[in-house]
Amino acid sequence: MSGTVQPFRSPGYFIRAATMPWEAAGASDLRRRVFVEEQGIFKNHDRDDIDMIATHLVALSTCAHEADGVVGTVRIHEAEKGVWWGSRLAVDLAYRNVGRLGPELIRLAVGTANARGCHRFLANVQPQNVILFRRMRWDVLGEVDVHGVPHMRMAARLDYYEPAPDPAAGWYHKVLRGAA
Repeated sequence: MSGTVQPFRSPGYFIRAATMPWEAAGASDLRRRVFVEEQGIFKNHDRDDIDMIATHLVALSTCAHEADGVVGTVRIHEAEKGVWWGSRLAVDLAYRNVGRLGPELIRLAVGTANARGCHRFLANVQPQNVILFRRMRWDVLGEVDVHGVPHMRMAARLDYYEPAPDPAAGWYHKVLRGAA
């Protein structure tokens, strides 16, 4: 046994729609830390009118199998009939090496829209994340500028994603021991 103390890692994560006020507040705080403090894309906050109509999804760390903190988030909204957008995908810096939190949020995002009649799901993706999205069956449509930052507009291949009719129930994502 090593003399170094390892930080506690949650054995699993709830991936679901934010339903409690603390979950929504945690998602907002996480977005501020990532998009304002870490990346400097926004000056004070990243909130906009879409937040009022979006479904906010979260990855929640657990302690004793109870949700205890927001460590990932993404929002989705229907921009026009059948056309859905995902945006503001963020995973806490300390949890980016946990494994699959971003992909699990993407899977719930597209699955939720699929269950709600989506026929096209789009996102503007930062260049460093394009490889992840391509692995998850997304196609690049072209380059766009979002708040002064280059992004790639991408579209999900909907047939790859199972509908998720109850995003509030979501699922429990168990992290395998030793998985990064």
